[in-house]
Amino acid sequence: MKTDLKTNIKTILARAYVRVIAGNREPSWVISETVLPLISTAAYVYVYKALKAPAEFTGFVILGGAMTAYWMNVLWGMAAQFYWEKEIGNLELYLIAPISRMSILLGMASGGFVYSTVRAISVFVAASLIFKVDFFLISFPKLILLFFLTLIALYGLGMLFSSLFMLYGREAWHGVNLFQEPIYFLSGFYFPVRNLGFITALAASFIPLTLGLDGMRQMAFKAGPKSGFLNVNLEIGILVFLCIFFLIAAHFALKFMENLGKKQGRLTLRWQ
Repeated sequence: MKTDLKTNIKTILARAYVRVIAGNREPSWVISETVLPLISTAAYVYVYKALKAPAEFTGFVILGGAMTAYWMNVLWGMAAQFYWEKEIGNLELYLIAPISRMSILLGMASGGFVYSTVRAISVFVAASLIFKVDFFLISFPKLILLFFLTLIALYGLGMLFSSLFMLYGREAWHGVNLFQEPIYFLSGFYFPVRNLGFITALAASFIPLTLGLDGMRQMAFKAGPKSGFLNVNLEIGILVFLCIFFLIAAHFALKFMENLGKKQGRLTLRWQ
């Protein structure tokens, strides 16, 4: 089934529109998506203060707490979406529509990006003002480049996960729940990942947030380079590779899982 670029662009805009409008109809998300994450981030800050850790660790925690917004959006707002659509009976419509599955996911990601950014900025700005974090921008262009490369690779990983949710549904859901906290740990959300040791940190680098957070911390804090895992330029190169790898892998995985599911009859609910 071939689709033209115009149709896929319309699909992206349509799926993003639904996410944005739905959020505006339910203002309560502002509390759950901004206040509660701020409390969680503050808890780690107070732990470091109680341990009399170096001042830069407060900034490390706040940056990691802000980036959790994008990880949660990828995990539950994008990767798991096909499972939810399957549960309510919409997956059949996606499968027969003359559009790319990746355009559907990209639209979901674009719409979810709006609220993830609101959450990230709210946590980052509020926590920075409350705890008086001192930033020292070493290279703003590299900081922005690291941020967007991390997001592209992260959303590519989300698309790859979505192929598992498409076919395995609840089993994939339980697997993601199982690995959610270990990924927080391995990615170094609340501490420099180099403290895990070189081998463990290198293995964890397959998760885009690991190198993304490490690089952004090196570019945003004076003491960042001293606690960094790898050279920033090398991390940028690896993130470019991960962007390409995850997007290509997601493309083939979605096709493979869809064809496999059609053969086995596992893509739609079977009512008995």
